[in-house]
Amino acid sequence: MRRRIAVVGAGPAGLTFARVLHRHDHPVTVLERDAAPDARPPGGTLDLQEKLGQRALDKAGLLAEFRALSRPEGQAMRILDTDGTVLRDWRPGPDDQAHPEIDRRQLRDLLLGPLDVQWGRAVKEVVPGARDGVLIHFADGRQETFDLVIGADGAWSRVRPALSPATPHYTGVTAVETSLDDVDARHPDLARLVGDGSVAVYGVNRAFVVQRNSGGHVKVYAQFRAPLDWHANLDLADAEAVRSSLLALFDGWTAPVLELLHYGSVFVHRPLYVLPVGHTWTHVPGVTLLGDAAHLMPPLGAGANLAMIEGAELAECIATGPADLDAAMRAFEERMWARAGGWAKITTDGLERLVSPDPAEALALFDGVQPS
Repeated sequence: MRRRIAVVGAGPAGLTFARVLHRHDHPVTVLERDAAPDARPPGGTLDLQEKLGQRALDKAGLLAEFRALSRPEGQAMRILDTDGTVLRDWRPGPDDQAHPEIDRRQLRDLLLGPLDVQWGRAVKEVVPGARDGVLIHFADGRQETFDLVIGADGAWSRVRPALSPATPHYTGVTAVETSLDDVDARHPDLARLVGDGSVAVYGVNRAFVVQRNSGGHVKVYAQFRAPLDWHANLDLADAEAVRSSLLALFDGWTAPVLELLHYGSVFVHRPLYVLPVGHTWTHVPGVTLLGDAAHLMPPLGAGANLAMIEGAELAECIATGPADLDAAMRAFEERMWARAGGWAKITTDGLERLVSPDPAEALALFDGVQPS
């Protein structure tokens, strides 16, 4: 008998889980609160690691399609001093596939493929141990029961409370995001500054990170340490006011970098939240978590990769039809916790060094992970 399975959230974790199950001809219900795939901006670019995100796509039968879409040249990374001096300039080799970049929108569309997602199905609460399985209460008042419910619904998961009282806490670091379109034609000097991949500048308790996406689109992230209410006297919807505030915060930095702020028309406030390092829970039959819902960590290249490999591995575990599925899911959770706990420690320590009182810490961190 096929189990009734629901995955809450149509992000990288939920969609990878669903695509691998689909490949094994196992039905799954995908529930997503957004009204449509394009209901909100999908975000920037992702680098998918060979042993994590790319391995997950291979399990879904999508690796070749990913390589046709991805940008290996996007692995390039340049670090500048605040006066514009180039401190490091890493460029990938011609056959380097260690962590090529792909736009979030492209990845989402690749994973969606033939999946039938129920858009606009916002989950309010998940109640395990119901008579017929796990009960989902929806925001519109409806309810439905499943044998398995997988929470892949991100930082503010509505599934997590069924397993854990943990909630995300603020790291002390805020990012403000803006973007530029058609940068090669409209701003060729800035396009050359960014190059094929990313450029970063690190100062005292602040940083500036710029990432090239496909189609001449560039994402700009101004990062800084501040109280959560730093914007109490600032209207975040007033682009000119936010721009002026950021320019004052980064006063004295090299003009070409600050020029990126002049062309941004919309600014998005993104305070960085995390779950406790090593977050676990007491196993509950019929419910588990994936990705940010399970182990929200700083956005330093691990989150989506972990979410995708977890989704793929759990789907394979279910599809193989173990005699004791609950025992298999317990074992999966143990493996997930061990791997994610290590990455949470790495990324938490990394954020402390990247946005720190000593900019040399950021350079040393990159020197430790980039090829010499």
